[in-house]
Amino acid sequence: MKILVNNKETELTEGNTIADLTRQLELPAQGVAVALHNRMVPRTQWEEQTLKEGDSLVIIKAACGG
Repeated sequence: MKILVNNKETELTEGNTIADLTRQLELPAQGVAVALHNRMVPRTQWEEQTLKEGDSLVIIKAACGG
């Protein structure tokens, strides 16, 4: 199935969750936020939130600096 991650088409298998996607993308365990269809998804729901064909996600990584 195809989803959009930060406006880039990404291929996933059916039944993947947000947690599966973050592991696949090798994202850090901390400092990451995910929005599904412009709504923030709490980290506590990442394991439960199944992704579907056509879903649009925005992944935001915290950056240090000034």
